[in-house]
Amino acid sequence: MSKVAVRTKMDESSLERLLGLDSSKIGFYAEVKQKIHELEAANLGLRSKSSELQAMFDSISDGVIVYDTSGLVQHRNHICPHYFPQETLPGCSCSELFHSGQESAPADCPVERALAGERVETSITSLHSDGKVRYLDVTATPIEDSKGEQNRALLFLRDVTGKRQQEMQLVQAEKLSSIGVLAAGVAHEINNPLSSVAGYAEALLRRFNEERGLLDDPRLEAFPKYLQVIVRESYRCKGIIDGLLSFSRKSDGSVGNVNINDVLNEVLELVRYKSSYEKIEIQTCLQSDLPDVIADPNGLRQVFMNLLINAHQAISGAGVVEITTKTVRPSLVMFQIRDSGCGISKEAIDQIWDPFFTTKDVGQGLGLGLAVTYNIVKRLGGDIHVESQVGKGSKFTVRIPACQK
Repeated sequence: MSKVAVRTKMDESSLERLLGLDSSKIGFYAEVKQKIHELEAANLGLRSKSSELQAMFDSISDGVIVYDTSGLVQHRNHICPHYFPQETLPGCSCSELFHSGQESAPADCPVERALAGERVETSITSLHSDGKVRYLDVTATPIEDSKGEQNRALLFLRDVTGKRQQEMQLVQAEKLSSIGVLAAGVAHEINNPLSSVAGYAEALLRRFNEERGLLDDPRLEAFPKYLQVIVRESYRCKGIIDGLLSFSRKSDGSVGNVNINDVLNEVLELVRYKSSYEKIEIQTCLQSDLPDVIADPNGLRQVFMNLLINAHQAISGAGVVEITTKTVRPSLVMFQIRDSGCGISKEAIDQIWDPFFTTKDVGQGLGLGLAVTYNIVKRLGGDIHVESQVGKGSKFTVRIPACQK
């Protein structure tokens, strides 16, 4: 037999039956040509419709995945690779997305439940390539074919990270508000007996001054000094409590002319008396004629307190915190807080303003302080930035518009 490929013989009538043609009417070849034109037009229409559907598919801002009856990815839109680059590739099993490491999808798999005819709503988290955690709402629904049979599953992935963080911030704010109310109540309860202690000590001092004969008794000779210490320390405690009350007082959001130095000194009075600050030297260089800024004083107190707490927690043992205020230009006031602490790594420095991001040990903070500080400064029309070097400390610089005279 010749090496030339053998063609399969097919008579004209068989070809006619295969193509659905009838040469007895208008001619075999004319009808073939017409059929080809019709098929080309239909194919063009299908391609156009397919492109239109894909464009609509990709215009959806949520991630959309179509799973076939075996639970394998059939289609996905362009959003999905941003969330799960590998797990949503065509042909990948739903187990890779929801139950990584398991050979088969368990009964609670959203895709498997949707393939069984159930509508499912759930939530998952994913770790993005930048190291940030994303919160995603998942909705899985069955897809029916033209016969009404449910043989595929449609999955929606919606990024709700911002909403979830706002909810967590609200919960934390409510906790802080409750703590503030509790602190205010405790402060009032302490203030009253403290006032009595200071008042009676002052009364005894006056009696020693009025009745000089009491000092002739050697047993009472040192009493005036003791009473002076009691009075002095009582008023020091009272000052701390008054500062705590001022700090915990709920802000009504009103703004006015505020001197940064005055607010800063109030906060310093609070932190200086903390025992954990005993080994930390606080150095201040405050410009005396600093212009006022238009701000909410309680908001500024929170900014200072958060930055000072951050500086304190960065220092292990003895260290130095330097605080500077000055006028950058007539319309801009600046303050800096520099610490000699552990510093911030290059990998973490871009994330420190994110809510709930923290490099601290468990129990030393939730990672909200700098996020709240950033929002307050931005609300005041200012800006904040940080310079840091691991092992050498950090410097936070805040600039706020000054009052125009």
